[in-house]
Amino acid sequence: MANSGKSPDFDAVVIGAGFAGLGMLRRLREELGMSVQVYETGDEVGGTWYWNRYPGARCDSESYIYCFSFSKELLQDWNWSGKYPEQPEILAYLNHVADRFDLRRNIQFNTRVTSARFLENANLWEVETDQGDRVTAQFLITAIGCISAGNVPDIKGLDSFQGEWYHTGSWPHDKVDFAGKRVAVIGTGSSGVQSIPVIAQQAGHLTVFQRTAQFTIPARHGTVDRKFLEEEVKPHYAEILEKAKWSAAGFPLDPSERSALEVTAEERLETYEAGWAKGGFGFVFGSYSDIRTDRRANDTVSEFIRSKIREMVKDPETAEKLLPTDHPFGSKRTLIDTDYFDTYNRENVELVDIRHSPIREITPKGIRTEDEEYEFDIIVFATGFDAMTGTFFKMDIRGRNDLSLKEKWSEGPKTYLGLQTAGFPNMFMITGPGSPSVLGNMPVCIEQHIEWIADFLQYMRERDIGAVEADADAEAAWVSHVNETAEPTMFMLANSWYLGANIPGKPRVFMPYAGGVGNYRKKCNEIADNGYEGFILDSGSRGKAASAT
Repeated sequence: MANSGKSPDFDAVVIGAGFAGLGMLRRLREELGMSVQVYETGDEVGGTWYWNRYPGARCDSESYIYCFSFSKELLQDWNWSGKYPEQPEILAYLNHVADRFDLRRNIQFNTRVTSARFLENANLWEVETDQGDRVTAQFLITAIGCISAGNVPDIKGLDSFQGEWYHTGSWPHDKVDFAGKRVAVIGTGSSGVQSIPVIAQQAGHLTVFQRTAQFTIPARHGTVDRKFLEEEVKPHYAEILEKAKWSAAGFPLDPSERSALEVTAEERLETYEAGWAKGGFGFVFGSYSDIRTDRRANDTVSEFIRSKIREMVKDPETAEKLLPTDHPFGSKRTLIDTDYFDTYNRENVELVDIRHSPIREITPKGIRTEDEEYEFDIIVFATGFDAMTGTFFKMDIRGRNDLSLKEKWSEGPKTYLGLQTAGFPNMFMITGPGSPSVLGNMPVCIEQHIEWIADFLQYMRERDIGAVEADADAEAAWVSHVNETAEPTMFMLANSWYLGANIPGKPRVFMPYAGGVGNYRKKCNEIADNGYEGFILDSGSRGKAASAT
């Protein structure tokens, strides 16, 4: 491939300043000496935790493992206040990281990347923004998040609504006042399950419009046990993080090897009750190994959770509406809740099952279903995201032969390891489709990608390699492997955003890698050890940008 000899403006352009963008910037600048430009749409760092400010927004990974691991001092110095970190505290943490490691000087805020085009004659990416920037870089790295493109459903009449409406994924920075208001929440996914109990405490009346009843596990959220942190976590952080890296989902948990079908009903009940009392993801990984792959085993845990819902919800009719019966436990994102089902015992909370009474339109005063019209002051859309691919498609990304990414992925995303896609040289994706990201503890997945990409870029520099891209055959084999890995799991038995089922017209393709965080890490390491097998390396030289300062 010809090289024009033109030097790029930067060695790398990184899109996004959340966990992934901040971590990638630090690694490239401080450890590889690269010049890096980060573009961020928001006016501050934070990514997901900048935009998702809805009431009750909280991480479902325990705080001590939801963090960067690159700095021993940072691990020791930062103290979380809760078992599960809440949005304001995570945002404060990311701001602290940006300040502590002087990252802001390489970030341009209030700037959205509108297009990125690969210049074949130069082995460079040309990136344009809505602020008029046009820069070149050898590497384009997307740190745009897996679930950051909000999905507001196309409901007739929304523009006519005379009240206020919000989407949980793009919440205003000023507090929304629900006091005494008639509020509707549409959606009972993760953001709905988190926000509904909080809104119910403030609103005059809350009506929840539910399409899909959910399995949720109690968080047992509370203040952090300081003794646990100081005596069991901080002195042993290295071992804890190493265990998380090689685990199934990025958590330092000991997975059960037992089968739910090989014990008595009494023993199963005892195990489930103990996990329920403890709460969190330990309920999943600490119970039985086959609840994620064997429908018979899964039926035992699904029915256990349904029995808990019946116990918690006092009104039998409401309880029946809240029972998930059309999909097995774990086939959708496993939700962790605080007081979700208890909220339906409040006198000011009403549940509408829109499968039986669909929403027909939004009126100037509220919402009209097939059976009734409701009046509201505020409507909250907790309707999720165009996951994995939606944010990519908000930009015009073009690779070789002017091929657009949207066109290439028109039948579903195709990647090699979730890191690259054939035909788009020198473009790397952090937690892209085909990686285990959304099925695991996100910082652990993000840091694995950051480390692997940085090592690859260093490998290229040492050998004066100008461009690298995924081989089409390797990509096809990986896509097949991703599908084969998901096929025997519960994931294939639900209409979830993992499959793009929440977006009308989106191809039904399972997008994340379900083979486990540790197994994925092993595969990536093997590929690197074999000279980056499955990647095409172009040894044509290229000019370097000025080193980082």
